[in-house]
Amino acid sequence: MLIVGELINTSRKDIKPAVESKDAAYIQKIAKEQVEAGANYIDVNCGTQVFNEPEVMEWLVKTVQEAVDAPLCIDSPNPKALEVGLALTKTKKPMVNSITAEKERFEIILPLVQKYNAKVVALCMDDSGMPETAEDRIVIVDKLIKDLTSNGVAEDDIYLDPLVKPVSTGDKAGLEVLETVRYIRENYPKVHAICGLSNISYGLPNRKILNQTFMIQTITMGMDAYILNPLDKKMMGFIYSSMALLGQDPFCGKYLTAHRSGLYEE
Repeated sequence: MLIVGELINTSRKDIKPAVESKDAAYIQKIAKEQVEAGANYIDVNCGTQVFNEPEVMEWLVKTVQEAVDAPLCIDSPNPKALEVGLALTKTKKPMVNSITAEKERFEIILPLVQKYNAKVVALCMDDSGMPETAEDRIVIVDKLIKDLTSNGVAEDDIYLDPLVKPVSTGDKAGLEVLETVRYIRENYPKVHAICGLSNISYGLPNRKILNQTFMIQTITMGMDAYILNPLDKKMMGFIYSSMALLGQDPFCGKYLTAHRSGLYEE
């Protein structure tokens, strides 16, 4: 299981002012808290800083790496910002977020993945737009894996994101994702599946409950990576308990460690 801590993102109301004021202490505090809570990678996203994103990315990456040794997920729609962030990463396996099957995006991002020997989040999207059904996603899954592996990207470095849509806008939105994850796991056992969970609950009450339930459903289907808030104790608790029940936690070691650390205390 790979957890990408999502909190260092300038779209978040507490991060944006901290970045704009160059409050390094606050950014480093958030980075440390995520690692201590179980994040394997730290996402670094300043995509809302559209006028100076590469410069902001440089400051953010340097600031985060002064505080933690965890590898970084460099997250941006801007190839220039991605290049700046990747060039500064100190780990051998940064993560690129993200590539798609869109011809132009694929051709621009692939060289960065190759150059920095990076893991890559591959969104199930092509030039026709966001897919609606599992069948549509599966066509893109096959194409992305074929195109990435034929260009030297190892299957173990590919993290396919089936693109979660709100169940409030279509009652099959969750099911389409689950069926896509099952297909990935059955047909490409070395390839990973990743998602952000919060879109599933958009527009509905009790969002945390829906997010937590969907996590349990996706992990059962074979999802093995998440972009989420690791400071959400209930979510992390469900992850560890799910891993134990699915035989993914030898001797329940991680579950017991979480218990001893007080994660399950009210």
